Amino acid sequence: MSSEEAPRGPLTSLPMIQLIVTPSKALVDEPVSILATGLPPLQVVTIKATLKDEKENLFQSRAFYKANEAGEVDLEQAAALGGDYVGVHPMGLFWSLKPKRPFQRLMKRDVMNSPFCITLDLYDSVRLKDSATIRPKASQTVQRWFVGPGVQRKQIREGRIRGALFLPPGEGPFPGIIDLFGIAGGLIEFRASLLASHGFAVLALAYFAYEGLPDKLLETDLEYFQEAADFLLAHPKIQQPGIGVISVCKGAEIGLAMACYLKQVVATVCINGPIAVSAIPLRYRDLVVPPSQLVPEHIQIHASGAIQFRSNISDPINRLNPQSILPVEKARGWILFIVGENDECLDSKAYAQAAMDQLQSHGRSNGRMLAYPGAGHLIEPPYSPCCFASWTFASAKPLLWGGDSIAHAAAQEHSWREIQKFFRQHLSPSGSKL
Repeated sequence: MSSEEAPRGPLTSLPMIQLIVTPSKALVDEPVSILATGLPPLQVVTIKATLKDEKENLFQSRAFYKANEAGEVDLEQAAALGGDYVGVHPMGLFWSLKPKRPFQRLMKRDVMNSPFCITLDLYDSVRLKDSATIRPKASQTVQRWFVGPGVQRKQIREGRIRGALFLPPGEGPFPGIIDLFGIAGGLIEFRASLLASHGFAVLALAYFAYEGLPDKLLETDLEYFQEAADFLLAHPKIQQPGIGVISVCKGAEIGLAMACYLKQVVATVCINGPIAVSAIPLRYRDLVVPPSQLVPEHIQIHASGAIQFRSNISDPINRLNPQSILPVEKARGWILFIVGENDECLDSKAYAQAAMDQLQSHGRSNGRMLAYPGAGHLIEPPYSPCCFASWTFASAKPLLWGGDSIAHAAAQEHSWREIQKFFRQHLSPSGSKL
């Protein structure tokens, strides 16, 4: 070694920055762990989530974090300093996703063949705006599936019935459920496929704006839903003697009517629905229940431009047509009312409370209400983004649904567990009876 060469010590290198997501493939209602490592101690970073739906609509969220002394950010322990939420929220990047174009609702259409893919990007600074010239220091893609291994989907075209039946793996028999959505129309399957992934046999049932069904709902024919209940109970893999119904919005009105009039229905979940027949009549055999009508002067336009159906009317129950109120005291089975107190579509808590009072006044104890402060109208499976307002079928303007994103996310987690417990309790042969 020449006198001009200095001795060299061991080579050192900075640790590689990594973004680790576990598991990287999971059901959409399952939590994941997000960990960033290899950062300079106390570095402030941005983690951004990006998702494109099946129509190429873009949804994004971001949050700012500070690395600890070890150069790590663990979302199960670290508090977000800002962005789309503040505080410790391990799944915040998922439930705070917002559409790039206003009034787009994130909804999975093809549940069987592809997941939602969410890209998580880590930047070593506070990134308020996107820039194509700034590359993330680490990225990870997460697959969020709506159907578990072995779940089967069968297209149903049986008589008038149109829908999709999801069956869990195995011989069964399985608790049977009919799944109803509201004024969106068509066939919506994501909740049915998820429930099937947790051991229920679920018929996602269309009732208008779908093949062979009326384009518009001019009346609710309860015999159609009775046919669907009979079809489900006749299936060899469906557990006897009765079925459940899970329903939201207009679907919850129909679900409550099914509970009142159909002996096949023994457990009903009504999410943010009315206690009365609304807008169009309900027909069942020789019975016709007239609707309560919306009063135009009580419909408001929100600052966002969306229609706000719920108004500040005091005592909304007394404004209903008494003949339109459903006879909940006649329900043979159990009813779980799930309501968001920030529902901007309906005063759903007032309606659910009226139903509970009606049951109690007739000496019935088969109802239960779960009310969630800050939750909006569209209470969906866990980690779904809160949809504050969106376009709906044949709507001239978007509709306002409401919801504070943090409170709404908590409501979705809790209610999803309670829904499954409710169905397991009341659809099992050993379940409690009235």
